[in-house]
Amino acid sequence: MTETQNRKIHIALSVGKLDEIIDDYSRRLGCKPEVIVQNQYALWRTETVNLSIRVDPEVAPGSLRHLGFEDENVEGFTSSTDPLGIVWESFREQDQKAEINDAWPGAV
Repeated sequence: MTETQNRKIHIALSVGKLDEIIDDYSRRLGCKPEVIVQNQYALWRTETVNLSIRVDPEVAPGSLRHLGFEDENVEGFTSSTDPLGIVWESFREQDQKAEINDAWPGAV
């Protein structure tokens, strides 16, 4: 398996009504979120996608917050901005869990 085959796309969206989106995306993805922070955040991890949704008053609901890759081959949490101004993150599963726990202690 090549290094790029070990990566899982990460999509982060801003939402307005968390519970409504959790129900809808759980049906679309065929599973419940791995992490739910009441009224603030949810994260799904499937074989192909790492999807997070967050209520973020600074970002309009329905907007892309950032993209990236969950990649067990990277060291630490990194981010860069592409020519379109989109932020791309790279992280390992444990890095993402640490970031979630920093924002919401005990969430993971």
